[in-house]
Amino acid sequence: MIEVGEDARTWLLSGPTSSYALHLTERDELLHLHWGPRLALADAEALAAAPLPPERPFESRLDGREEYPVEGGPRFVRPALSVRGGGVRGTEWRFSGARHDEDELRLTFTDPLHHLEVLLVHRLRGDVVERYAVLTHQGPAGSPELELLRADSATWTLPRRERWRLSQLHGRWAAESRLVRSELAYGEHVIGSRRGHTGHQHLPWVALDAGGATEEHGEVYGCALAWSGSWRVAVHRLPDGAVQITGGPGHDDSGFEVLTPGTAVGTPVFAGLWSDGGFGGASRAWHAYQRAHVLPDGDEVRPVLYNSWEATGFDVCEAQQRELAGRAAGLGVELFVVDDAWFGRRTSDRAGLGDWTPNPERFPGGLKPLADHVHGLGMDFGIWVEPEMVNADSDLYRAHPDWVQHHPGRTRTEFRNQLVLNVARDDVRAYLWERLDALLSAAPVDYVKWDFNRCFTDPGWPGEPWPQRLWSAHVRGVYDLIDRLRAAHPSVAFESCSGGGGRVDLGILCRTDQVWTSDNTDPADRLAIQHGFSHAHPARVMAAWVTDSPHTQLNGRVSPLRFRFVSAMAGVLGIGGDLARWSDEELAEARRWVELYKEIRPVVQQGDLYRLRPPGDGLGAVQYVRGDDVVVLAWLRAQAYGEEPPPLRLAGLDAAAAYVCRDTGAAHRGALLLHHGLRTGLRGDLDAAVFRLRRAPDTAPAP
Repeated sequence: MIEVGEDARTWLLSGPTSSYALHLTERDELLHLHWGPRLALADAEALAAAPLPPERPFESRLDGREEYPVEGGPRFVRPALSVRGGGVRGTEWRFSGARHDEDELRLTFTDPLHHLEVLLVHRLRGDVVERYAVLTHQGPAGSPELELLRADSATWTLPRRERWRLSQLHGRWAAESRLVRSELAYGEHVIGSRRGHTGHQHLPWVALDAGGATEEHGEVYGCALAWSGSWRVAVHRLPDGAVQITGGPGHDDSGFEVLTPGTAVGTPVFAGLWSDGGFGGASRAWHAYQRAHVLPDGDEVRPVLYNSWEATGFDVCEAQQRELAGRAAGLGVELFVVDDAWFGRRTSDRAGLGDWTPNPERFPGGLKPLADHVHGLGMDFGIWVEPEMVNADSDLYRAHPDWVQHHPGRTRTEFRNQLVLNVARDDVRAYLWERLDALLSAAPVDYVKWDFNRCFTDPGWPGEPWPQRLWSAHVRGVYDLIDRLRAAHPSVAFESCSGGGGRVDLGILCRTDQVWTSDNTDPADRLAIQHGFSHAHPARVMAAWVTDSPHTQLNGRVSPLRFRFVSAMAGVLGIGGDLARWSDEELAEARRWVELYKEIRPVVQQGDLYRLRPPGDGLGAVQYVRGDDVVVLAWLRAQAYGEEPPPLRLAGLDAAAAYVCRDTGAAHRGALLLHHGLRTGLRGDLDAAVFRLRRAPDTAPAP
């Protein structure tokens, strides 16, 4: 709901539990008023009427109070907008109008000198506020170009508190999404990516609390950016204690776009959320928002998949894939995926990328016979692609060496023997569209794993007058390709992968059905990765695999199948081990786990998540609640001194109801589960269990 004050310059946006208010002064200064618990319009008007603090020497009365600070004028904070045109930098805008409906507010400003229109959009999605800007060059033909040196999506202003604590998700390859919290010092804390993709090092998400929030109590402010290229989020604690968060595409202020007369550019969405339910309440709100408003089919559950990569590596052939498909179908798998090396002359990572046609020696009839065989086994069929990359040893590169990002006269650096195609180019996108569309049309493909396995290192675009726009145009080109493919092949699902979790953000999640969380499939390591990931994104998108033991990729850790399965069942379950080497006993046990996962899947993927105990050396657990159904996943890394692990105090239950354990038939009082907890019976090292409870039809427990 959006309400407008009597002065027509005060706006109040209210969701189910929160409100957001802003005010335009008579001098056309757009001020932030409130972000937090629900207010009445009269409250917002009272805030608008309150005078600003007096001027102080060397300070600005606007700093820390503006809704979207621009460069220039009496302000010193980091600007959200920096424009240069005709030798003049900065922005002086005039308010030109406001429009709103039930859930969207659009405020328009103009800068006459630059002929620039700035449209600021605030959109309500429950308690999430989506914000972005649209910048339009309205000058006549022949007007100077406008360089967008910096155009952030939004600046978020937090209320003044004595102290703030910052939560962020950091990491690296195979160790993504690890949660860290720290006291927010004065000055700026900047996170981002300079790599051309979202990056393994940080997810574009931050949360702030006033130092006292817990998992289920206290105020938490969170922000998440919907952008899959280089990005920057700056958290600034000003000298007077005010805090502002600004963020958008691009990692610096060197410029990323040029506007000629009649052209426009929109920034990605920067979404913000306030919750008084602690970090758990905030994450549940994020999850609900993404399932309802971000994901293409967020109300559908994702299938159990098998991926053949770890079983075969680059040694792929049709007969071998048929054998693995038969074993996967026997486990109850619903989606069979052929990973790398089905195409071109791809016998190692040194050749073939870019040549997206089936290898005729490995697949003489193309992919259709294998896809038909997989469908005959009752499974969907999927493939792996990496469209943005090319090997120097490929037909594509030999024909078009100019298509890769490069600087003339400089060495074309390679990672993983790969170069990056310049997807900002129209001819490159046309080629990729033709090849991928033909691929999905030639065989009944149901699923595409879209990978991106190296960062930008030579982001040159010879012949382009403004080559820096490659950074953003490449991302928009990828978005365009996926959007076109989804429109032409609506039954095909897509997964975002980037060497694991290197491309996870709201921008790619608008276009894909799930993400590959990390290349690290060790079940113990995964618990910490999944714990951090759950603060920003739901289980519905978090792909997690059961692979072989010992874990050969990273650490050689030996873990029982039970622990591996229960770890992976916290998200979208997949299997990636070499099924040809699994014993009959392992296959039978795996079949039981897959069957159990299918029963609990609607609760895990669509339910409310409660992090009962964070992962560590001892007991960790998560809980999901959907309607009357409750699922608890518990893991014991190691048992100390033979002591029984502590009971798990459940959350989100009706204290007056009874809950029946579907595995044992035992009845539990809701109040006791909440206060005294559930005993897990776990013991030893690397033990795990699944508990299924259902609210009894008679909601009042027996006396």
